[in-house]
Amino acid sequence: MTSISLRAQVFEFPADKTRIMGVINLSPESRTAHTVARSPEAALEMAQRYRDAGVSIIDLGSQSSHFEAEELGAEEEFRRLEPALRMLVDHGFVVSVDTWKPPVAEAALGAGAAIINDTGGLTNSAMVDLVATTGAPAILTYVEGADPHRVGNLEFVEDKATQIAERLEPRIEELHRAGVTNLIVDPGISINYPSDYAEYTRQQLRVIRSLDTLRRFGHPVLIPIPRKQEIGRVAAYITMALEYGADLIRVHDIDLACDLARLFDRL
Repeated sequence: MTSISLRAQVFEFPADKTRIMGVINLSPESRTAHTVARSPEAALEMAQRYRDAGVSIIDLGSQSSHFEAEELGAEEEFRRLEPALRMLVDHGFVVSVDTWKPPVAEAALGAGAAIINDTGGLTNSAMVDLVATTGAPAILTYVEGADPHRVGNLEFVEDKATQIAERLEPRIEELHRAGVTNLIVDPGISINYPSDYAEYTRQQLRVIRSLDTLRRFGHPVLIPIPRKQEIGRVAAYITMALEYGADLIRVHDIDLACDLARLFDRL
């Protein structure tokens, strides 16, 4: 069993269960329109529905991570984020904040965020210092670039999970030496790249099938479910993540994910 330590509790990840992380976007330009909350009240209503369905963690983001999206300044990103974040925290939600910018992460922790979902790969020294000092759990996302807005073509290999693990291993060792041990590992298969879509889809599936490769670090493994136009494909990704024993899945389609997790008796 793996776990992460929050401020007031320990989140355990039994081997036979999967926690669900539900996405709420505060970025109106997001391409997943059904997860966009256009007010703090709408975010709260959505989060309450998520929790009723079986979601454990809300992943809140106000900066679209698609490489074609406009990049916001840290002040604007947090201005979008703060009212909904504070409202959710006040109502007892465990909130993860999706950002690669240290000033946003620091302000979010001050406003009650429990987890930092660093889609920049925890390579920024200021971000490392922040999570080391605060002890806040951090999601270490594999990304081939400085951050999701600065990516090129993804390298395609047959055994991508092994390549990801080999590249993450020295990074995790560095983080441990810096005092960052409260980690969740994300292979980054939902990061958008300007690469061959069909081949990326096949590679995403191969990574999920090789999920055990990422367990060797002793940290919970998160599978971010890639958002597809075909809901049947989304269901296939969720099913595979459950079948291969993901500790945590990050999803946009909450009802589908929670229903399948119940079917597999993993919720």
